[in-house]
Amino acid sequence: MPGDRLTRQERRHIASGLAGGLGYAEIARRLGRPTSTVSREVSRNGGRGGYRADEAHQATGGRARRHRPAAPPEPSAAVGAYGRDPEAVRGFLEQFATLMTETGVPRMPARVLTCLFAADTGSLTAGELVRHLRVSPASVSKAIGYLEGLGLVRRERDLRVRRERYHVDDDVWIRAWTASAQKNTLWSDAARQGVGILGAGTPAGARLAVMGRFFAQLGDDMAGTPSASVVDDALTVLAALVHAGAPPAAPRLAAALGWPLDRVTTALDATADRLTPAQRKALGRPDR
Repeated sequence: MPGDRLTRQERRHIASGLAGGLGYAEIARRLGRPTSTVSREVSRNGGRGGYRADEAHQATGGRARRHRPAAPPEPSAAVGAYGRDPEAVRGFLEQFATLMTETGVPRMPARVLTCLFAADTGSLTAGELVRHLRVSPASVSKAIGYLEGLGLVRRERDLRVRRERYHVDDDVWIRAWTASAQKNTLWSDAARQGVGILGAGTPAGARLAVMGRFFAQLGDDMAGTPSASVVDDALTVLAALVHAGAPPAAPRLAAALGWPLDRVTTALDATADRLTPAQRKALGRPDR
């Protein structure tokens, strides 16, 4: 059986031969093993004076376990359970995560999010994410915390296995988009507040005004609503027409719009202060 691992009994024969003063060649001949096998066994386990059969056997088993190739990761709900090519799926996930990273999402949260999206159930446990991504549990935990803060991931307790599952919902992008639109509105409001404090006629106020209009337009576009600036311009034009006396009388407007008369008059009265004195003068009617 040259080439096979030495058995415990063979190692005991080696120890007995060494104790009896036999050379490596004689011990090998009695075991039916190459001399090199015996000499290597003895040298790596204490030498002639320190060789112990049982200790050598245990040490060899430990070395075999350390050098055994790592088992491939268990199929998870993100890859193996699809019945698709795992390597193709893994390549797509990495490509998609890289794209997210280039748009500003940190690398690990991007990888976790793509795994959740690729799972048919839209949910995975921390252990499944660790096995698929081949990262530490701490890395997964930190990424989940980041994604939860953005409202992209939610967690639930799975009572069947007493573990938490992380979920990504089908409408997650809509919710993220809406949240982003609301943040743009906050930027716009802050800029307009700054204009009021610094003064619209100052260079700083002018810059903030431009910023406010930009974020207002962006937020309205993202929310799918008419732009606040467009509405503002329309009201200003309406105010100009009213002040110039060009529009039809209120009853005719009410009839055309299908509104009650008091609704039309209230809307017209609300335009009174939208024109500056210079604009009124240019229209030829300095007084309302």
